[in-house]
Amino acid sequence: MTTLAVARVLAILVAVVTTFGALLADFVIPATAAQHMRNDRWPPHAKFHDAQYIVMSILLGVIALALLVTPWDRQQFAVFTACAILATPWLGLLGALLFPGTAIHDPEFHNRPVAGLHPQVFLSAILLVLLLVAVVFTATY
Repeated sequence: MTTLAVARVLAILVAVVTTFGALLADFVIPATAAQHMRNDRWPPHAKFHDAQYIVMSILLGVIALALLVTPWDRQQFAVFTACAILATPWLGLLGALLFPGTAIHDPEFHNRPVAGLHPQVFLSAILLVLLLVAVVFTATY
């Protein structure tokens, strides 16, 4: 398998997580949805922005998947572009922590750390590392 093929597989994995992750975690899975869209303490505008994030993640994941599974003359460019698109919501999650008054979770919830990090931060880091590996593999193709 070539390094470009490995890069595509890694990016496709991240694309699938990006496409379905926010929808499942914030709306479908009861334990985590209770902290987000199913949280009765959240005002409607907060739920609106979470729903906006869910829809944006789905759209970005689908766009990246289309780039990754469609044959292109410039496959390297398609993989680079897909990786940039896929990094957007995960970098956005990390960047949101820099805004005043934000928190990775509401005070009434405790999420067990994974490797010392909040699970969402840990997942973001893992997926961003996979995308970085995909970019490096694509660059060395």
